Amino acid sequence: MMGFYILIGIIALASWLVSNKLKRKFAFYSNVQLRNGLSGREIAEKMLHDHGIFDVKVISAAGKLTDHYNPADKTVNLSESVYNERNAASAAVAAHEVGHAVQHAQAYQYLEMRSKLVPVVSVTSNFSQWLVIGGLILGAVSSSASGIGQTIAIIGLLMMAMATIFSFITLPVEYDASNRALGWLKSNNMLTDAEQDGAKDSLKWAARTYLVAAIGSLAMLLYWGLQVLGSRD
Repeated sequence: MMGFYILIGIIALASWLVSNKLKRKFAFYSNVQLRNGLSGREIAEKMLHDHGIFDVKVISAAGKLTDHYNPADKTVNLSESVYNERNAASAAVAAHEVGHAVQHAQAYQYLEMRSKLVPVVSVTSNFSQWLVIGGLILGAVSSSASGIGQTIAIIGLLMMAMATIFSFITLPVEYDASNRALGWLKSNNMLTDAEQDGAKDSLKWAARTYLVAAIGSLAMLLYWGLQVLGSRD
């Protein structure tokens, strides 16, 4: 189990470092005020209208870094600071979330794939690892139940694989939304060069949180896969 603890430690450290860096970046670019004076809400609404999208609402959401697009009710949810403030960080986040709304309107294939997996992953991700561990323990303590334990562990492993696939499908969705956001901001001269650089840097670090999560999910899948499949020998 020592290898497992080392793996968990490395993943947790990488996640903490990237998350910390992201928070510092957003704090820094939150002090870079926009010359155009537009708030995150105003930028989001303008980007929506420029793409011919008029059935999506921009609303304020409680909390910090709680920004997201909800395809179910077609709302761009911006955290209170992003919704109200007028800086490079809020511009980047607002445009990024609208990028998801544009993906939805244009039936972007990876977003559609991700949306289909959400109900499955939301149910299975909470207990897949426990199924794997429980199956391995059952097989270890009772030779008569080893077959049942193996089956339970493999079911858990398949559930874990679904979460890993989900995390990797999320990557092109997030990177594409950022590219759409930055492209729109630049082509419409919404930001100065310095503000555009700040928006790009903010979104780069936001994307890296998803990258670390995907790598971590794959590493966990490979580890438990070796434990389960290796125990068959």
